Amino acid sequence: MPIYSPDMPKRLPIKDIFSGLLRSLGTAVRFWLHYTLVAVAWLGVVPLTACRIYRCLFTGSLSSILSLPLDIFSTENVFSDSLYGCCVVTCTLCAFISLVWLREQILHGGGPEWLEQEHEAALHNMIDPPAEFANNNVQPNAQPNAAENEDDIGGNGNNEANNGAQADVNNWNPIEWDHAAEELTWERLLGLDGSLVFLEHVFWVVSLNTLFIVVFAFCPYHIGQFSLSCLGFKELTTAPEFEGLLTTLFGYINIGIVLALLHGAAALIRLNKTRRLLGICYVVIKVSLLSVIEIGIFPLVCGWWLDICSLTMLDATIHDREAGFRLAPGTSMFIHWLAGMVYVFYFASFILLLREVLRPGVLWFLRNLNDPDFNPIQEMIHSPILRHIRRVLVSLVTFGTTILLVVWLPVRIIEKLAPGFLPYHVVLSSEMPYSELSLELVLLQVVLPALLEQGHMRQWLKFFVRAWCIGVSYILDIRSYLLGDVNIGEQQSDVAAAPAPAAPVEGEAQEGFQAGALAAAHQALFQPVSPSGFQPYKRPRFLPFKIVCLIFFICISLTLGSLIMITVPVFVGRRLMSLWLGNTKVHELYTIGCGLYVCWIMLRVFTLLWSWIPRGWNTISSKLKEWLTISVKMLCAMSVLLGLIPILMGLLLDLILTVPARVALNQTPLISIWQDWAIGVLLTKTFCAVVLVGPNWWMKRVIEQVYLGGIRNINLRSIFMDLALPVIIVLGLSLSIPYIVACSIIPMFSSSFELQNLVLRRIYPALLVLFMTVGAIVFQVRQFFRLYEHIKNDKYLVGKRLVNYEHRKIAANVPIPPTDENTVAS
Repeated sequence: MPIYSPDMPKRLPIKDIFSGLLRSLGTAVRFWLHYTLVAVAWLGVVPLTACRIYRCLFTGSLSSILSLPLDIFSTENVFSDSLYGCCVVTCTLCAFISLVWLREQILHGGGPEWLEQEHEAALHNMIDPPAEFANNNVQPNAQPNAAENEDDIGGNGNNEANNGAQADVNNWNPIEWDHAAEELTWERLLGLDGSLVFLEHVFWVVSLNTLFIVVFAFCPYHIGQFSLSCLGFKELTTAPEFEGLLTTLFGYINIGIVLALLHGAAALIRLNKTRRLLGICYVVIKVSLLSVIEIGIFPLVCGWWLDICSLTMLDATIHDREAGFRLAPGTSMFIHWLAGMVYVFYFASFILLLREVLRPGVLWFLRNLNDPDFNPIQEMIHSPILRHIRRVLVSLVTFGTTILLVVWLPVRIIEKLAPGFLPYHVVLSSEMPYSELSLELVLLQVVLPALLEQGHMRQWLKFFVRAWCIGVSYILDIRSYLLGDVNIGEQQSDVAAAPAPAAPVEGEAQEGFQAGALAAAHQALFQPVSPSGFQPYKRPRFLPFKIVCLIFFICISLTLGSLIMITVPVFVGRRLMSLWLGNTKVHELYTIGCGLYVCWIMLRVFTLLWSWIPRGWNTISSKLKEWLTISVKMLCAMSVLLGLIPILMGLLLDLILTVPARVALNQTPLISIWQDWAIGVLLTKTFCAVVLVGPNWWMKRVIEQVYLGGIRNINLRSIFMDLALPVIIVLGLSLSIPYIVACSIIPMFSSSFELQNLVLRRIYPALLVLFMTVGAIVFQVRQFFRLYEHIKNDKYLVGKRLVNYEHRKIAANVPIPPTDENTVAS
């Protein structure tokens, strides 16, 4: 309870209110000016300067360099140059972060063996003097003469100082930087703390950005351009879209070669510091180029190969892809890179699933991504570059062959067996009332989340893989080798043990390869660590021939599985869509989504029945009744939550924004329920997400209660009465009241059709503006009352009293000892 001064008036004077208001306005204006300066500096000056400097350096003319100060302050194309400069600053920032991270990797994991060995050898040669080996007759424990120990104190001090300096020279590391003297926070760095220290940071960012552009872009580009001109390969990079990128990559390759040669020359003339610095620079260039190859080029090649193999399925040609590439090269490359990354991700996920099913040691030739000791950056640092190139080539052959098996070959089989099934219809017909927007929204908001969030789909795939492995193992008699679930005796002579990491003895090396020895050799060849997780197995007869047969079965199974996935969902979806839309051609994403849903439901029902059969028919009937009731409840709830509410939301958004903005007054708006529903689904999901992350209020509590209840404990009364009904009332009133006003009340005062049409078209956005204005006024009134209380407390508040509002109730029930009045001074 606040305690005010006795001379406080009942109402504050106008003078005090205006003075407090002016002080608040002054503070707000000061913060606004400061934050405006911060925004202009970081979002305007830094990217604009980066863009102009980048363009000046790569123009290649002396006049552009001389006119750089004037170009920086030019007002032409400020917005576009700022956006382009943001990209340049982002690239330089990523390069800086990558260098810092690579430095940490080298510091913690060490450099390559040749670099560490050279460093240790240099330290050993500098620390151990050659005079130590001159007197071979001196015993190790012999004490020197007393006269030799009687050196003066000054001489000992000088020797210790020299030894310390020599140790500092020997322990010199070019990548161990001193830490900053002051720890910066983001608020202080960006200037959000109210100080002007950020202007110095802006200057350093611009300077470092210019330095990074010169060192990491300008110099490699001109080195690559000079090297291409000298070698006569200039015509290979004549493509205007990626000429700069290819030239820069070639420049980095030349820089790496030159660094390797200079490192060898420094080793010959024994310049230890220079040799170590050149070696570290070579490691940085090598890791950067390998990262570009594995993260950029490799997925891009996979994406283009996927597209080429699926041209017939999508009714496209190479000329269509070439035309699209020339029209938008950046977009085309990004889409193909993204497709390749998705393919690589799912391929790696499938390999991880195989490791859970197969015997440890079967997939010795593939790196285990779940291994805690596996670090791709450390592997790039320590392994030779020829090994990485060989891995990339092997991976390209593996992934390319897999794409042929799962895409190209099934398409050719479908063309032979069912010529009319392909190509897929992926072009929207003009007769369809819905657009690409609704298609993308349905795909991203409904189909993919529902399919990807099903955890049991992974269990189904794992079950199918294990069943396939059991069948193939039965045919080829390799179950112990493939699955490892067969008990084997230790005394059997045909048991393959884990390969030893050490080199074999010369006498044993002449006996030929045992089971797993070839795997260990290849693993030692491909991986820098010794094989781990190996499980012994019973070696069958003719194992190499059976492995070849196993690979043949794998190829056939991949092709058949891909053939089923390409045909069955599309066929089911087309049949269901034809029952609804007739002969109208539908985009295949709709048919695939519908077919996948139907197939998923059938598999789910089959698995549930399969798990219920051992319990008896009574259990099955009770479970069917239970799930039938749950399904009916879910259908009722989903029809309202994902049917009615999204339609109302989409229709309201259409009437508020789309119709007034796109349809003239002399035109008739066409309302598409399908498109409004698709947009409404997105709005509903966005609204739910905002409610869940927002403050605690009744709708958030109801949504959390429904979510925590789950499917089995679904409560229709809570969903309909507490959640859906208030939302439907608000949306219904928002749609109906303006329509009643425009179509029923306005005709009572005017019979003009133009006026009625104008009111009907503009009443929805006008009401939105009215509600927003009222909300802003209410917010400002509340802020004024808060300001009023703040002014009153600053001038007249003297303290606060802690008050127990339930003291009478407590005193009536339990006697309490008397206490002093607690007063807290402000």
